[in-house]
Amino acid sequence: MSTDQHAELNWFKSSYSGTNGGDCVEVAAGPAAVYVRDTKAAGRGPMLRVGRGEWAAFVALTVE
Repeated sequence: MSTDQHAELNWFKSSYSGTNGGDCVEVAAGPAAVYVRDTKAAGRGPMLRVGRGEWAAFVALTVE
């Protein structure tokens, strides 16, 4: 996925991030992967790409 395609992702801020800044995480789902980034570095910082199956397993573990 090119940088331009990343701009087309719909990013969502974690509800656990709060409104006071600090440690904020954003997530976006693409066709084949889920992307995670630091809100403070959005658009210029690193981004983690995780397969959709791996993301589903991670979310299932954190809910229990």
